[in-house]
Amino acid sequence: MKIRNGLLFFIIPSLVITGILSSPGCASIVPPLGGPRDTIPPRLVMVNPEDSVKRFNGNKIIFNFDEYIDPKDMRTELIVSPVPKIEPIVDAKLRILTVRLKDTLEPNTTYSLNFGNAIRDVNEGNILKNFTYVFSTGDHIDAGTLEGNVYLAASGKIDTTLIAMLHLRFDDSAVVKNRPRYITRVDSTGHFTFRYIQPGAYALYAMKDEGGSHKYMSKGQLFAFADSEVVVGRRTPPVTLYAYEEEAEKTKPTSKNTSGTTKPPSKQSEKEKEKDKRLQFQTNISNGQFDVLDTLHLQFANALKIFDSTKIKFTDRNFVDIPSKEYYFVRDSTNKKFSLFYHWPTDSKFYLIAAKDFAQDSAGRKLLKIDTVVIQTKKDIDYGEVRIRIPNLDLSKNPVLQFVQSDAVKFSYSFVNRKEFKVLLFPPGEYDLRLLFDNNKNGKWDAGNFFGKRRQPERVIPIGSRKKKFTVKANWDNEVDITL
Repeated sequence: MKIRNGLLFFIIPSLVITGILSSPGCASIVPPLGGPRDTIPPRLVMVNPEDSVKRFNGNKIIFNFDEYIDPKDMRTELIVSPVPKIEPIVDAKLRILTVRLKDTLEPNTTYSLNFGNAIRDVNEGNILKNFTYVFSTGDHIDAGTLEGNVYLAASGKIDTTLIAMLHLRFDDSAVVKNRPRYITRVDSTGHFTFRYIQPGAYALYAMKDEGGSHKYMSKGQLFAFADSEVVVGRRTPPVTLYAYEEEAEKTKPTSKNTSGTTKPPSKQSEKEKEKDKRLQFQTNISNGQFDVLDTLHLQFANALKIFDSTKIKFTDRNFVDIPSKEYYFVRDSTNKKFSLFYHWPTDSKFYLIAAKDFAQDSAGRKLLKIDTVVIQTKKDIDYGEVRIRIPNLDLSKNPVLQFVQSDAVKFSYSFVNRKEFKVLLFPPGEYDLRLLFDNNKNGKWDAGNFFGKRRQPERVIPIGSRKKKFTVKANWDNEVDITL
């Protein structure tokens, strides 16, 4: 009787619980989901042969990680130094990464394999950054190191796509014909580091590695060079390089459409035909106002065969002629743009009155009638006053102050005898400030020349706040003190 009552006591609660869990409309009990996101990159568990092994004579290295890996961009991320003639083959399966060396290894040489950002886990993509494996075919690991920085000479900025290279040969043609002995990457701060280098003298370069050839292929390629050989040891002084493009690559425009077929000529309306017979030009007057700091341009669609400035009247608001000695026209090399140079006052009105035959293009087009261009200059209040003081500026370096927008130099001014820049009329806007050290005093940045002259590029450095632009407000005194 006691056993039966005890059993009944056990069964009833069990049935009640089972009924609650299985009754329709009730929530199901599931294991808790979520938890902290995995932020830990793969960890090396074992490698065969072991890291920093000496007297290495194999052709295969096997890495075993603690989780599944998903290598990315191995061809571009993996850097092997010394640079092999034949790149190794890399295979990955689950947790195993296998590197097969296809090149003949040199005796008594230290090799390093830097995987960059190639190794990451499958689930979260956590990167094992700059994972490096080292081995030596000799009895010791070379301990030579070299550090430095690469900046873009024309802006002082960083380009993280550059590589630094060490060559054994010192003739100029080596950087074109030969692969380097060692290479390394430039990081997000412009810094580079060579490790496990055999001590000795090297030629140091940096460049944008187009096509992965590790060679200087064109003048339009970012390139930098050290002035003299670098002697690498255990404590080699750091080196700074300045990269430049000697000549921008130009591409020829094509007249073909995307399908590769020739488009049939479109039929013109009578108005379009009449318009096509008339000489047309445009100016750089914006919204009916002209910037007094600019130069007035007359831009023609086709090159002119005739341009007679004596048939253009330049007058003030009362149609009184401006004396010819106070202005002049300049044509560009294409004969399409003609510029009027004049010391423009603010808040003034002028007229350009062009006769019908003042100009004619190669197709014989002329004006159909006298044309008048109205020029209304901006007011003083449309500009801001700017004063910039740099008390520790070295005037012996021929500094030029640059105002930059969208990475293009909008205005530049040379410091002559003062460490202060002041102008009463300056266009409002936000600017990056830079200093050009103008070696040849021509007022503009000049690229370097490696072959023959071995001339370094002129340097440009950012000044002021790197995080905040210099803002020029209209009708405002805009002042700043900058210490270099």
